[in-house]
Amino acid sequence: MTLLVLLFAAAVYIGCIFSPPSLMDDVDAVQAQIARNMMQSGDWVTARLDGVPYLEKPPLIYWMIAGSYKIFGAHDWSARIPVVLSAIALCLVTAWFGIWAFKRYSAGLYAGLCMSTCIGLWLFTRIQIPNVTLVLTITLSMWAFLRLLEDDEPHPRLWAALIGVCFGTGLLLESLIAVVFPLGAWIVYLALTKQLFQWQIWKRLRPVSTTLIMLAIAAPWHILATIQNPPYFEFTMKSIPGQWHGFFWFFFINEQLLRFLNMRYPRDYATVPRYLFWLFNLIWLFPWSVYIPATFRLSYKPVDREGRTRLLAVCWIGFVMVFFTFSTTQEYYSMPIYPAVALLLGSAMLLESRSLRWGTRALSVICAACAIAAFGILIAIRHVPAPGDISHALVRHPGAYRLSLGHMEDLTLDSFAYLRFPLAMAGVAFAIGALTALRPSKWRTAYFGAAVMMVIFFQAAHAAMITFDPYMSSRPLIRALKASPKGQVIVDHHYYFFSSYFFYTDEKALLLNGRYMNLVYGSYSPRAENPFIDNSQFEKLWASGQRYYIFAKESQIDDLDSLVGKRQLILVKYSGDKALFTNHPIPGHGA
Repeated sequence: MTLLVLLFAAAVYIGCIFSPPSLMDDVDAVQAQIARNMMQSGDWVTARLDGVPYLEKPPLIYWMIAGSYKIFGAHDWSARIPVVLSAIALCLVTAWFGIWAFKRYSAGLYAGLCMSTCIGLWLFTRIQIPNVTLVLTITLSMWAFLRLLEDDEPHPRLWAALIGVCFGTGLLLESLIAVVFPLGAWIVYLALTKQLFQWQIWKRLRPVSTTLIMLAIAAPWHILATIQNPPYFEFTMKSIPGQWHGFFWFFFINEQLLRFLNMRYPRDYATVPRYLFWLFNLIWLFPWSVYIPATFRLSYKPVDREGRTRLLAVCWIGFVMVFFTFSTTQEYYSMPIYPAVALLLGSAMLLESRSLRWGTRALSVICAACAIAAFGILIAIRHVPAPGDISHALVRHPGAYRLSLGHMEDLTLDSFAYLRFPLAMAGVAFAIGALTALRPSKWRTAYFGAAVMMVIFFQAAHAAMITFDPYMSSRPLIRALKASPKGQVIVDHHYYFFSSYFFYTDEKALLLNGRYMNLVYGSYSPRAENPFIDNSQFEKLWASGQRYYIFAKESQIDDLDSLVGKRQLILVKYSGDKALFTNHPIPGHGA
């Protein structure tokens, strides 16, 4: 049964590992380049971007990517390997957890399929963030907790040690929430089961040895980072531009406490409305979210292993969601609840109930509607031309980009002319889902049909991302730069806007007005390089005899015109909504 989960997970995640699409301009290429910077500099403690300390996150994801580089070389596809392996491991662990908890291989299989083929896990692993690895550590610690509550558990020391390993590893992935989430769920569970103040229960968790293991793993990096980036201890609650308080203050006060209170500086993130944060989980867990009503009829009494697992899953979901309801919210923040929901669904999908039949009917209707829409659009655009790249047919809605699917608002009917093949694949996928769900009584057929549908759909989405590559990455501009005479590169405004330049060239650049968002705090470190230039410095450099290039977003071109004049901005390449200019003509270039 777990082999089937492995096959589906591998088909989804390994099938989408290769390039194109390129690493995207944003955190995707940022993470990949930080790992290479660490590997080249030999400094495995302080992350850097363009010579500026980047202290926002713990380093384990960078170490993992660097390890992949050591084995396979520094490539975009090798940068993706740690996240891909973490996703597959999470699917397998969820399946094994379900088999143990519900004593049925089918329960683990269904739970693993839910994880392998839900939209959210795939969507939020398109960029190189460590959240999926964090969720893996949380899931293992939850399983270990339940194992330790079993009177006849044969390996209690091993499972207690595993909790310490998970906590320590999680602290090096996403800091304190790696410990807060499991502990919070456990406390709620023990309170509900009236075991919170039973010393015997806590003794089983071996808090002393668990804490020592956690500290042995996580403490060295935190100590070294504090020593390497003094002052050592500052506790001010004021987060003010231009001030440097060292690593300890920024990492623990600013990034943990002030972020939770929505008082962090710099404010480089947008929050999602609370109601959307909750409701979007129906999308992130699709297609399996249609079966969530079936979980309401399950027994949550902790009288046996099944009931204890379900109750812990509810505590797990509730604590995470309530925690973020009172903090800042982004869509992927709910990712830690996915395994808990998958376990409940795997348990519910064992039973033949009216809720499951209604869920299958709903799935059939949704898939049929999506298939009809896909094929209808294909008919409507059959004569629409597709010149250049897809950016020419998009209508931008920057206000929607704080949402993970916000760029979908940019799509127009004409833009689908560039997406004919992935749209046809998606239509076939939805048709399979609709047909296999036509007979609710054949529920196993519907489950596997939905899983197959999602595998094909994700490959269609991967193909669509290739079409969007010029829009989401600066790779075409980088190719034009490499084919041009050498010169000093300037990036307009924000490192993140053209982060793929730094990865695909492995070069540094000057940043025009680039003390912005993520680079603000580290730029004031005494150990930071100074790649930043202002408008007056840019004007002098651009008017000099040396060749310069500048990467700029379309929305910033008018500002550059006002600084140096349109005649002095010589276009090298335009792609997506981005452009590459130089200050001197390129012989033989017809731009």
